[in-house]
Amino acid sequence: MSESQLAATTEPKAVRAPRDVRGFWRVLLAVVAPLPMLFMGVYYLISPVDGDAPFQETLAAVTADPGRFELMQWLQVPFFLLIPAMFAAAWVSRRRAPRLATAGGLLAVGGMSAGFFLLPGVVGLQYLTVHDGLDAGAMEKLAAAFEKQPTVQIGGLLFILAVTVGLLLLGIALWRSRVAPAWMGIALALGGFTHPFLPGHLAAGIGLLVAAIGFAGASVALLRTSNDSFDLPPTI
Repeated sequence: MSESQLAATTEPKAVRAPRDVRGFWRVLLAVVAPLPMLFMGVYYLISPVDGDAPFQETLAAVTADPGRFELMQWLQVPFFLLIPAMFAAAWVSRRRAPRLATAGGLLAVGGMSAGFFLLPGVVGLQYLTVHDGLDAGAMEKLAAAFEKQPTVQIGGLLFILAVTVGLLLLGIALWRSRVAPAWMGIALALGGFTHPFLPGHLAAGIGLLVAAIGFAGASVALLRTSNDSFDLPPTI
């Protein structure tokens, strides 16, 4: 074997570097961040009843306008994006407010994940009663039985803690980190923390729209940052 042939067999082959997709993830998180609260804010604004209205009151509202409630079911679907939205808020704040971002992220993402797993789905029992012609009395008893289940009660508690305390901490972290306008961090903190205490569905809807503006602060931070600041580059 000649020296040139030997060198050709011993030289390492060039390894193709993996594609850098940091920009994709950064922009995707920026787009996703404000959507769940935006859709839920619209949900509350168009709802004719409060979220804690008695079963029969909500059932009467569904009977009077089933099309509105069908639209409301669909408006709830993007709410699952709240988990990556919370992660986005924690991620952009993690360097300048690490402890607040970590505490808020753990409480918000953990509580919301448990809430999604333990709570009933987006389709209300009142809507199913009207849509499928089910027995109203039996469905009211089913709704009451659901509310008494320990797992549903635990899920509800964790869900509320995620929205109130978790978003409060994330909003303060976003404000303290200065990666977005301070008022957007304040909007996130106030929009989440005040949600369970606002009277009526209109006020609750406005509060969630304020929270959506706060989440848009994470979008601003993500779009402003470079890929290198967002994450480490891919390696071979």
